[in-house]
Order: sequence, then C-alpha cells, then structure tokens
Amino acid sequence: MPPKQLKHENIFYTGQLEKLIYFCRYTMNNYIRSALSFSALVLIGLPSYGQTLPVGTLAIEDWYRKAQLLGSVDSNISFTIRPLTAQALKRNNIYAPTDTGFLLEDVSFQWMPATVGLQYNSTFPTGRNDGPIVPTVGPQTYFSAGITASYKFLSVQLKPEFVWAANSDFQGFNSESRNHWREWYRLRGNSIDLPERFGTGQYTKILPGQSSIRLNFHPLSIGLSTENLWWGPGIYNSLMMSNNAPGFAHLTLNTTRPIRTYIGDFEGQIIGGRLEASGYLPSYNITKQAFHDAFYRTKLGDWRYLSAAVLTYQPKWTPGLSLGATRAFTMYRSGMRSGLADWLAVFSSGSAAKAEYLDNPDNKRARDQLVSIFARWVIPQAHAEAYVEYGRNDHSWDSRDFFVQLEHSRAYIIGFRKLVELPQPDEWINIGVEVTQMEDGKPGIGRPAGSWYRHSGVRHGYTHMGQLLGAGINLGGNLQLLQVSWFRGLKQLGFQFEREVNNNDFLYVLKMGDMRRNWVNLSGIFFAEWDYQNFVFGGRMQLTRALNYQYELEENAINPNYFWGFRPQDRHNFFMNVSAMYRF
Repeated sequence: MPPKQLKHENIFYTGQLEKLIYFCRYTMNNYIRSALSFSALVLIGLPSYGQTLPVGTLAIEDWYRKAQLLGSVDSNISFTIRPLTAQALKRNNIYAPTDTGFLLEDVSFQWMPATVGLQYNSTFPTGRNDGPIVPTVGPQTYFSAGITASYKFLSVQLKPEFVWAANSDFQGFNSESRNHWREWYRLRGNSIDLPERFGTGQYTKILPGQSSIRLNFHPLSIGLSTENLWWGPGIYNSLMMSNNAPGFAHLTLNTTRPIRTYIGDFEGQIIGGRLEASGYLPSYNITKQAFHDAFYRTKLGDWRYLSAAVLTYQPKWTPGLSLGATRAFTMYRSGMRSGLADWLAVFSSGSAAKAEYLDNPDNKRARDQLVSIFARWVIPQAHAEAYVEYGRNDHSWDSRDFFVQLEHSRAYIIGFRKLVELPQPDEWINIGVEVTQMEDGKPGIGRPAGSWYRHSGVRHGYTHMGQLLGAGINLGGNLQLLQVSWFRGLKQLGFQFEREVNNNDFLYVLKMGDMRRNWVNLSGIFFAEWDYQNFVFGGRMQLTRALNYQYELEENAINPNYFWGFRPQDRHNFFMNVSAMYRF
C-alpha cells in the first residue's frame, strides 16, 4: 500500500484568513499593540503612499537594480530588504519605472498588474525563487492580480495567487540499501519538511499572496502581510529570506525608505511570522514502503513561529556601500511561553538559547537559529556592483569558538555584476556571476552541524508549505552561475550557465566509498523579457543534464575503480516557463 497522505492533494487554501486572525490575536497582545500605539501618537496625521513592488516582479524589479548601477536610481537604496516601496524608489506608479514623478497623496487607488504563467518540467523538478509554484514534473500554471489603495496613513494591498500543477510522477530517491534509506530519513526526511512530491495527484491552491494591510508613518510602516520577503544582497540566492516559498503570514515593522542620519543611512525590518507544514510525507516511493515504515518519524502537528530581523547601514563616508546583518529563530508554537523572550527571540542571546535547548532533550523548547552578515557595494561610475553574504546555522558558544572554527556550519554567497555600454543608445551588456556555497565545511567531519535549514528539534526545518525560505538550491548543495545578456529598458535577451551540486552533505555522510557519485546538474538557460505597451512578456528555456541523478552509479566489471570504469546513470530535463503581465 502507498504511504497515506496527510492532506488531500486538491486543496483550496481558504482557511488562511482564520489562521491570520488566530496568529494576530497572540502576537498583538504581546508587543505589536504597544508599538502601534506609540507610532500613532508620535506620527499620526502624516500623508502616506503604501505601494510596494512584489519580490520577483517580472522584468521590472531587476530593471530598478540595473538602473541603480547606471545612476538613475538613488544609490542609497541597499536593495537588500525587499519588497521595494514607492517611497524609496520615488515613483507614483512603481510598475512604470520610466515615469519618475512622485507626489504624496492622501487618497490613492490602483489596479496591480495581472500576471499569468505556464511552467513545465519533463523529467525531474527544477526551478527556484518562484513563490507559490511547487517543484513538480509536468505542466503547471499560475495567476495573480489585485489592487492597492491608501487613505492617509492606511494602505491595503490585495493580490491573491492561484496555482495548479499536474504533479506527474518521477523518480525520487531509489537506493536499494537499507543504510542509505536510514540516513536519508535522518538527514532529510525526518528533520525537514521538503517532500519529494506534493502528493500523488493534481495540486491546486489559492493563497493570499502579495497582500497586506499597513499603517504607514514614513519612513516607518507597521502591519500584517503575506508578501514574499527578500533579505540580503544576492540576485539569484539569499541565505535567509527569498521568494523560493510562498509568502507567509507575518506582522511587520519596517522602514519604507532609508532613514538618513548624521552618520549614514539605515534600513530595517522586524517580523513575527507563522510558518505552515506542507502536509505531505517526505517520500512517496511506493516500492520502498518497507523503508518508509521502518524509519519515518511523525512530525509534530503544530505551526512554527518565526522571529526575525534585518538591519542595514550605509556609512555616510562611503557612498554605495551597504553593510547588514540578519537573524532568525523558529520554534513550535506549543513550546513557546507567553513572555516577550519567545515572541522577540531574535533579540535573545544565542548561547543562552543553545544551553536551554541542551537542557530540554524532549525538544519542546527547541529553537532553530540562523544568522548572516552581508555587504553590497554599488559603483555607479563603473556601472558595477559586488556583494557577499556569510552565514551560520549553528551559533558559536563564544568568540573563541567563532574564530577557531569560522568554517563550522557556514554558508556564503559571493556575486558581481558589470554593465557594459554598447555603441547604440541606451543598449547594454549585463555580465553577472554568483557563487552560493551551502555545503558544510571540513569542521563537519569532527563536529557535525547539519545542513542549512534542517533541524533535529524543529523538525519541519526552515521551510513554509514544503519549500525552503532561503536559498532554493538543494540541501547541502552549491551553485555556480554565469549570466550574460543584452538589455534596453525592460527588454532583455540572455544566456545563463549553472552548475548545481545536490546535497554533498548527505553523500559524504553515506560513506558510499566512491568519489564518482556526486549528483551534479549542468544547465544551459536561454531567457527573454520584452515589453509592449502595457504588456511585459517573459520566457525561459532550460536544458539540464543531471550527472549521477539521485547518486546512482552502475559499476562496470572492467576498471571498476576509475572514472571510465562505470556506466553513467544520467538524466536529462527540459524546463520551460512563459509568462505575461498586464499593467493597468
């Protein structure tokens, strides 16, 4: 018999409103209500304009970032805390980036762009940073539209999302070894909520999407939101917060534009969020039911609370340089206490949290904490930017521990972008490189830290609805990426090459004894973005060759110990995504 599904595959996610109300009731009583009252007393009566640009908006979001390198967007905007706002970008209509006028209005109303997309994977799931879209095989479609309105300091944004996927079958982890399956459940299935497949039938959901209700007292905003967030300087990956998963319900206090002071500019955000489980089993491999029954451990049926914050600083004396830090704690709601220490865990001592976790072996008080620091330097004169992010998923005990084993539990992102002017007016070549390293360092040999985002106590890991909140590459994996494109305004044609390593942490723990088993995806990607009047179109075709797919390797009796002494067990996948957006 196949594993029993925890949820039915065809679900209209209409219970989200009730969950938002339930979540809001708890958090408002603890700290949001006091912050709201203080803001209202001090700042009430100021005009506002609450329009935001959702993370991942087709063509337009990246246009603003490139425009900053060309000097037409304020270099004081760090682009490390998104979604961006009309206040920061100084646009009346944030979806018409070439219209540079900005006027504060007491009353405003606007239709948000309607977006429809179609996606297809032929052999195995690929794709990341696509919000509610799930990693599946076969066709999948997406639709979103909405409105934004504001009156004085109140703003409301409603932009729900609909997704449907055929969710076809494909080969998952398929080892014949009992030990391999034991380790698979220990290192993935039982310590993170990342199902191989989202059930065995069609997948349908309606989500609140990029919606929010806010009180705006610029440069501050406070409210309730389900928008996707992006924290950090990366263009293609982020260690802490990205649009790889659907947006989650969260209370937020954030800046709407850089706050300028005598020593420089500051941006920041503090959130308290609710993370939901996917409701699906980690493996759906019917032929390996015996392994599932032997090793699967039921996860706690509870939602997780996320306490997180990000802060950036741009020194007055170094224009274009942004320095920042992020921190996040996740914990099960049933293990939380009523005091501020849990609701504002992001401000607690990391070493104290580690000690409390060790004192509670039943994990009822378990916390998963992540931290990162980053920098981004924009040089408009050179039409270039460079950025780096370094993070840890296991807090050091003290400063000595930190400096002695700097590589312990670390991950990092390094990137560079350069725009080269062409002889034709307003035409440019974009060259971008980004390297993401999530694989654990050598200290993991003697001091295992576990792959980023998974946790032995908070066993759903750093996920929401079965997808990672941070970098969208596989657990314990790495990504090297090169992109070259031509662009003029919103029009862009380009090529991207990727080398993605899948979960080396798992491979090395298995001790398979064969250096040839690394599962590596090599991808060539052609993409295009084109605007025509009120429309913006996007297309992406990706050909991927998966070397040693699912770590499989077939020995050859001749020369079994050499790279030419085996039969490759590779797979090929064709990925396609086409989308269209209409700006009202």
